[in-house]
Amino acid sequence: MSASGGTKAIVAALAANLAIAASKFVAFLFSGSSSMLAEAVHSLADSGNQGLLLLGGKRAQREATPQHPFGYGRERYIYAFLVSIVLFSVGGMFALYEGYEKIKHPHPIEAWYWPVGVLVFAIIAESFSFRTAIKESNELRGKKSWKDFVRHAKAPELPVVLLEDFGALIGLVLALGGVGLALLTGDGVWDGIGTLCIGVLLIVIALVLAAETKSLLLGESAGVEEVKKIEEAIVDGETVTRLIHMRTLHLGPEELLVAAKIAVAHDESATQVARAIDAAEERIRAAVPIARVIYLEPDIYSEQRAAADA
Repeated sequence: MSASGGTKAIVAALAANLAIAASKFVAFLFSGSSSMLAEAVHSLADSGNQGLLLLGGKRAQREATPQHPFGYGRERYIYAFLVSIVLFSVGGMFALYEGYEKIKHPHPIEAWYWPVGVLVFAIIAESFSFRTAIKESNELRGKKSWKDFVRHAKAPELPVVLLEDFGALIGLVLALGGVGLALLTGDGVWDGIGTLCIGVLLIVIALVLAAETKSLLLGESAGVEEVKKIEEAIVDGETVTRLIHMRTLHLGPEELLVAAKIAVAHDESATQVARAIDAAEERIRAAVPIARVIYLEPDIYSEQRAAADA
């Protein structure tokens, strides 16, 4: 996976979640807290999700084949979509079920120091993981808001890890609140309510991830800045006189397809047009390096035909 795939953030999140999941399962066994069980399953699901992201990044590096001539870059989108499904089903739905059962059949929390200690440890570990994801994301985010970054990022791994870590931190606070209220009041129902809140939070995050990765799977165009750079690079004002129309499509996070119809002077020879197209392709790749698949169709400009093509 390329550096922009956020491998460091994924590995940091994987290590943190494995350690946290083990500690939460131990705390559940000693305390019987449903919030602890829901959080343990959540961390275990997150660990599996990071494994899926790493697997998707590895499979996306395969060479193109006759059956898949544009390569396997979209594998990363597929595995990110699977992450949203796992988070929704294994994380969110399980937490809702466990919370309902705890409210229906409440019981007091035993050995309170286990869940409280583990939750504090988990918050610290998740904070380090979240910090790593933020640091890696800032290198790509630029001046974009966090909302725009998650919404428009073409590489799915960092938004996934960011939302997972953010959800994990909020979930840990909810679990700590549920356990704390259950201990203060002596009523185990609060533990179940905290578990329900965790379930709702995970489902909301899963739905957001599913919507974003679905858009990537369907095929998104280049960003506004990249489109502008490509448009400026195509026209040289000599042989290529104007851009008639253009389409772009992400074949993967770091691979862009560019297809355009360009206007050339009517008195140019075939050799001159071919050289102009080669030069335009070089300018495009220099302006936007991820534009790796480029198809330029020369034509004589006509306002009526251009309107019809648009």
